[in-house]
Amino acid sequence: MSHTNFIPARRELVKAAGATAALGLVPLGAAQAQSAYPNKPIKLIVPFPPGGSTDIVGRLIASRLTPALGQTVVVENRGGAGGTIGAAELARSTPDGYTLGIGSVSTTGTAPSTYPRLPYDPRKDFQTITNVAAVPGIICVHPSFPAKNYAEFMKVLRASPGKYNYASSGNGGVGHMGMELFKFQAKVFITHIGYRGAGPALTDVLAGNVPIIWDNLSSSLPHIRTGKLIPIGLAYDKRIPQLPDLPTFFELGLKDYDAATWFGILAPANVPREVVTKIHAEAVKIINSDDFKTRLMDVGAFPIGNTPEQFAAQIDKEIKKWKQVAEFAKVVAD
Repeated sequence: MSHTNFIPARRELVKAAGATAALGLVPLGAAQAQSAYPNKPIKLIVPFPPGGSTDIVGRLIASRLTPALGQTVVVENRGGAGGTIGAAELARSTPDGYTLGIGSVSTTGTAPSTYPRLPYDPRKDFQTITNVAAVPGIICVHPSFPAKNYAEFMKVLRASPGKYNYASSGNGGVGHMGMELFKFQAKVFITHIGYRGAGPALTDVLAGNVPIIWDNLSSSLPHIRTGKLIPIGLAYDKRIPQLPDLPTFFELGLKDYDAATWFGILAPANVPREVVTKIHAEAVKIINSDDFKTRLMDVGAFPIGNTPEQFAAQIDKEIKKWKQVAEFAKVVAD
């Protein structure tokens, strides 16, 4: 082809490409490149400091998503304000599938009821992917506390209203709300001390600086096994194999006490549907694997692996429940 013939031909190619773009069509090679998700590392925001239940479950799923997706899933801890700082960062992130987060009862259940100026909408600003695991709540005491079981615990608290403090993962979080619900139903008074996550709260309780903690089982269980914490009662609908002799609060007479927590994968709203489908498929495979189930059981968690729609419905239910708790306990987060 001569040079003079090449120029008109090239112009026609440029016009054709422009028409394709105007129609919203993408050449096959470009479409394949865009659909090759993921093609770079993924950030998983854990909205609490290292050491707590959210961090434990987040790191477990991240370590297994890395080989499943063929890209490194990097955990980034963004603690503070009952998990709302990290959740707000996730809500603001680009919805391209390269920033995900762990949503918990604290960030998408209790926070909407306790924070008057929550910097995100728990339903409109996130795309649910799947709920990874459920974790029973538990009340524990330091070994120096003058009670080693529920009956003794209640006797001590009723004898000295307001004398003892309890630690939680943060003001307005599930630990705070879970204990406020317990106080209401058990008719006892204990003073709340909120921390920037379950990790720092546990550290102070283990050091004997605060005698009582409402925590998620997964972060307290290792310390229960070593005798550094004494379990008082379990916030779950049945006894668990890890602590078969520990009664639930249902068994102890608190028939309406439901304060189990959970940890699921969220993405920013408007993330492409194919990204949701991809992550959901891989995550559910992991959650249903024997290896992952065993690992969860080791840390006191139980697998879920539901659909995005089921996870969204679960969040709606939690928001309604904890709103009622916040109203009667008059809890307002800082």
